[in-house]
Amino acid sequence: MMISFQDFQKMELRVGKIEAAERVSGADKLLKLTVDIGGEKRTLAAGVAVAYSPEELAGKSVVVVTNLEPATIRGIRSEGMLLAGWLKGDESTISLVTLDRELPSGAAVS
Repeated sequence: MMISFQDFQKMELRVGKIEAAERVSGADKLLKLTVDIGGEKRTLAAGVAVAYSPEELAGKSVVVVTNLEPATIRGIRSEGMLLAGWLKGDESTISLVTLDRELPSGAAVS
């Protein structure tokens, strides 16, 4: 499905720094993250536990979609989404979109 450039521009992408990550009881793939997106802390539920341990994620700067409507996933109110790539059919290949230079939390990404 194609989207227009105008629709793409509606997406708000920001640098987020993962401050805390923890496993979710009863969910093998899910981690609960606390992410600083520039003076505001958000809770995110991310299906990345197959590829990342909570310890690996703490302190990592990532790209976050910050203007999605919140969704409740396994009882967690998720207030954004991480950007990641992976090989279709193999979740162990998940790779988060990160930065090659240091930018502050909340910096715009385009």
